[in-house]
Amino acid sequence: MVEHSLGPNGGLVYCMDYLEKNIDWLESKLKPLVKDHYLLFDFPGQVELFFLHSNAKNVIFKLMKKMNLRLTVVHLVDAHLCCDPGKYVSALLLSLSTMLHLELPHINVLSKIDLVESYGKLAFNLDFYTDVQDLSYLQYHLDQDPRGEKFRKLTKELCGVIEDYSLVNFTTLDIQDKESVGNLVKLIDKSNGYIFAGIEGSVVEFSKIAAAPLDWDYYRTAAVQEKYMKDDDDD
Repeated sequence: MVEHSLGPNGGLVYCMDYLEKNIDWLESKLKPLVKDHYLLFDFPGQVELFFLHSNAKNVIFKLMKKMNLRLTVVHLVDAHLCCDPGKYVSALLLSLSTMLHLELPHINVLSKIDLVESYGKLAFNLDFYTDVQDLSYLQYHLDQDPRGEKFRKLTKELCGVIEDYSLVNFTTLDIQDKESVGNLVKLIDKSNGYIFAGIEGSVVEFSKIAAAPLDWDYYRTAAVQEKYMKDDDDD
């Protein structure tokens, strides 16, 4: 950053570009681990890397091709953004853009779910936000914010785009809750095929496992709401 007079975001974009051009170095570090390790790539949170520039995507795809990796994108969004309809719509748009740009199995996560109402009470039940239900219901709440008056038509159209694609939904995560972490790991393992690695069987048996409903779906919404959100009757 000092050498090239770059800010934090520009520095990260430069680093990702540098890494792409020197991908052989990263590949040499990973090769000894591929056979018997579960790899996690923890990327910076700057959104420019994932839908404005192709460097991160190119690094990922080169590693997948050269090393035969099966990867899943896990996109973390702070759960408290659900308290602000405008920020929630922005999070949906970012999630959708990232999904379309990276073109990989993708899991969107409302993280820090234990703090979901730390900035105010949610207007709807949690499943409205995790399942991205009819966004027209948000319009009334969006209209209450005078800051967004000049952008109402744009926001409405963006909500329409999100609903037309119908790709975005969320699971939840409380990093301090063992069960919550375990449920997310199960979902990740199913999306990238890791869950099938130790199974021997026919194509039909694999298909049954792949198409089976998620037995932890209750814990994604109802149990989470009961644990972390206050009822209207609560003081």
